[in-house]
Formats: sequence, structure tokens, C-alpha cells
Amino acid sequence: KAVVSTQSGHYGRGYVAAYLLLSLGGNESPSAADIKKLLTSAGVGIDDEKLKFVLSQLEGKDINEVLAQGAEKLASVPSGGAAPAAGGAAAASGGAAPAAEEKKEESEEEESDDDMGFSLFD
Repeated sequence: KAVVSTQSGHYGRGYVAAYLLLSLGGNESPSAADIKKLLTSAGVGIDDEKLKFVLSQLEGKDINEVLAQGAEKLASVPSGGAAPAAGGAAAASGGAAPAAEEKKEESEEEESDDDMGFSLFD
């Protein structure tokens, strides 16, 4: 079994995800041992310091409130950029035909790569 390191500086996202999975599974207050058991069964390495930190941050908090606060924070994060202003000028000068052709090629390429030979839900 390959072990995945969680020391990439993501501040314990895997631990939070494991905590949430265990909570959704009916464990209202998952312990460090519960989280370790879940993650090691998936081949994930454990950093005890990060796990302790995550648990200390979640201790005594209602998980639904934590999720609501997280959703509020995510709502304020920009999630894309503005379309380039030059796009309108290209279409006005007859650049629409190549753009349509390019879009068609992209669509065909996406369709061929969609399943990559397997399906996640079969």
C-alpha cells in the first residue's frame, strides 16, 4: 500500500475531511484514534501535530456551524477572472468562425477524454 504524505502545508484538510466523514456517519465527536483509523485504512500518513491542531480547533464546536462559517468564507473567495475585453473586437472583425471551429474541436476532444477508459460510478 502506498502511503500519501499530508505534509504539503494544507493545514490538515484531510483530517477535517475525515472528521466530517465520521460525523456524517454518526460519530458526533470523532477522536484522534477514529480519524487515524479511517485515514490509515486509506493509506494516508498521519502527522500527529496537525491532527491535534485540527481537533483542538474543532473541539466543542457544532459541526453544522463550522460548515456554515466555511461556506461564508468560500463565498468571499474570487473564483475566476473577467473575460478578456479583446474577445468582442475579434468577433466584430470576423473572428467568430475560427472561434466556433475551435470550440467544436474542444468539444470533441472533451468527449473522447470524458471516461478515460473507466467510470467512477460503475
